[in-house]
Formats: sequence, C-alpha cells, structure tokens
Amino acid sequence: MDIRMRIVVLTGGIASGKSTVSNLFKAHGIPVVDADIVARNVLKKGTGGWKKVVDAFSEDIILDNGEVDRAMLGQIVFDYPGKRQLLNR
Repeated sequence: MDIRMRIVVLTGGIASGKSTVSNLFKAHGIPVVDADIVARNVLKKGTGGWKKVVDAFSEDIILDNGEVDRAMLGQIVFDYPGKRQLLNR
C-alpha cells in the first residue's frame, strides 16, 4: 500500500474558522503544527530567537517581565518593510 503524507496549510482572517478546522484535524488524529505557538516559543525570554530579536530591534521591545512585546514588534515590522525582512532572516 502506498501511503503519502499530505501537508495542508490553514490560512484566513479573524473568525474564519481556522481554529475549528484545526480542532477537527486534531480530533481525527491528524498532527497539527500551529505557527503562532512556534513563533511564541522562539521568542520566549532567554532563547536564542529572543536574543537575536532583541539584538536586532533593541531592548525597547522588551516588556517589564522580560518577554518580547509582540504587539510592538508586530507594529514595527508592519510599518517598516525593511524591519520585516530583518525579522524574517
């Protein structure tokens, strides 16, 4: 039997049903990788990703608890395409 893995990417705007479909996949035993969770883990305080982002964007993006201010970082990278390219490296 030839079994092939398929990769499905869920995209869409707010309230478009991405979480519902993701939960349906999980309920049927289909592995799900949530890019938002991966991105949060990469930016956790003290990780290599955190250090690189702080080095590139300065400590101005750090909250009082030491975590990256994701809202501020998002605003910067959407306002300045060059900064977005820097983040995507």
